[in-house]
Amino acid sequence: MVKLTKLFKRSPTVSVIRLNGVIGSGSRFGGPGLNDAAMAPIIERAFAKGKPKAVALAINSPGGSPVQSALIAARIRRLAAEKNLKVYAFCEDVAASGGYWLATAGDEIYADRSSIVGSIGVISASFGFHELMTRQGIERRVHTAGEDKSMLDPFRPEKPEDVERLKTLQKVIHNNFIEQVKQRRGKMLRGEDLFTGEIWVGPQAVENGLVDGIGHLVPKMQELFGEDVNLSVFGPKKSLLSRFGGPAAAGIMNDVEDRSLWSRFGL
Repeated sequence: MVKLTKLFKRSPTVSVIRLNGVIGSGSRFGGPGLNDAAMAPIIERAFAKGKPKAVALAINSPGGSPVQSALIAARIRRLAAEKNLKVYAFCEDVAASGGYWLATAGDEIYADRSSIVGSIGVISASFGFHELMTRQGIERRVHTAGEDKSMLDPFRPEKPEDVERLKTLQKVIHNNFIEQVKQRRGKMLRGEDLFTGEIWVGPQAVENGLVDGIGHLVPKMQELFGEDVNLSVFGPKKSLLSRFGGPAAAGIMNDVEDRSLWSRFGL
């Protein structure tokens, strides 16, 4: 009987959730996008299917929407508490800005020696076209009900009061980000100037307490759960159009936005 029990003993399972790409509320061309609506059923399955011993997050993201970052991280924490499962976060190339917000959903965070981590701040970038329009003889016509409705219109000269209003909004979001990091990392945080938007590579992130150690997902899970651990991967699937080389023009603007975020970290 003992031999039969050993024969049919199941290997422990760890669910791996892939959180890859720019975080945004809308769908990105070639997939459902990294947002709460798209990730919700994936995360739910990861916590429920196969009775996992733990959940691992494989994160590779330069950030994006702070709201979607918060929603995804909060969903992971709710399920972790409900299922009484520990969550391990693994930073790949980048876990910066919203990407690091996702990492804070982990009870323990690990990074590669060359991973870029941090960027705990808020950024807003745009262009101004008013001088170009003037040279080309183009007249901008905007009619609003509400004096602040056309704030930071890129086709009009920038107003100091609009910039000040934007900075006020950014400060609130930044404070929310800081609160999330302090709540999740607590006394593990070391050093000053952690919340200036600065970035660090793996060993530096360990030193300042933003991550717990240098480590990769597979060997770490084998170390904790045994060499025979079964890693069950969950992540968004590519759309049918992208699999068959869908229309390239459909995602040009999204691609430009995504590349601008990745390029901030040299990728």
